[in-house]
Amino acid sequence: MLRALVELVRAPAALTVPGDVLAGAVAAGDLRVGRAVGLSASSICIYWAGMALNDWADRELDAVERPERPIPSGRVPAGTAFNLAAGLTAGGLALSALSGGKSTLATSTALAATAWTYDVYAKNTIAGPAVMASARALDVLVGAGPTRRRALAPALAVGAHILGVTTLSRGEVHGSTPTPARASLAATTALTLTTARPSRIASAHVGRQVITAALAGWFARAVGPAQTAAARAPEAANVRRAVGAGIHGLVPLQAAWIARGGAPRLGAGLVLALPLVKALAKKVSST
Repeated sequence: MLRALVELVRAPAALTVPGDVLAGAVAAGDLRVGRAVGLSASSICIYWAGMALNDWADRELDAVERPERPIPSGRVPAGTAFNLAAGLTAGGLALSALSGGKSTLATSTALAATAWTYDVYAKNTIAGPAVMASARALDVLVGAGPTRRRALAPALAVGAHILGVTTLSRGEVHGSTPTPARASLAATTALTLTTARPSRIASAHVGRQVITAALAGWFARAVGPAQTAAARAPEAANVRRAVGAGIHGLVPLQAAWIARGGAPRLGAGLVLALPLVKALAKKVSST
């Protein structure tokens, strides 16, 4: 059962979550360790809840398209998946309140509500990718706490990236057209250039600029080739690889914004988690 639950929540993919919180915290100038750890744990709980709820909502479709998934294969009862999603959501909100207070709890509540809306209502609608992108942007704002305005730039960057990844993911099973992959590649190019561009605050810190540009380049290298391949041949296998690369590519994007916000060592340290994320994804799929 434990292995099935790990598959259900796509557990290793949660390693891409703390970077959201850290990017928001750095932008807001509030990088207290205990707070950052607690809010990262909160967002991981909500992320896992969203994954469990996703499979609960898709259980009938997965029975046809992905019968090996935990619910249609019978390894996890549908009721267990729903209860797990509810419990993880409650736990995540409690951690948010304890770690960040009322203001942060309000943002985490909006995050959880957006995740549930996506899974239950919006996923298969035209609004689906935008709702998912909003959820990931809100995750960055969780880290910022009451000074959310300071974290709008990294939140928009993360949201824009996820908008492209989610749009592309609609072709994971049956393939797609070149358009979503081309749009994702264009977004990657724009995000790389925007992130690497020196900010006025960092203009006097050459080392910070160099690290930020290097991490932005790492992001482009992590996701661009797979997106290019999907644009040239948008068959399902190529789309799945591009989506997986997009999920993993969040880490260097987050790291670049952390460095840009004033914590280059933390950003460089975060990106070291990328090989671990990729290794674990070979055991438990991130998509």
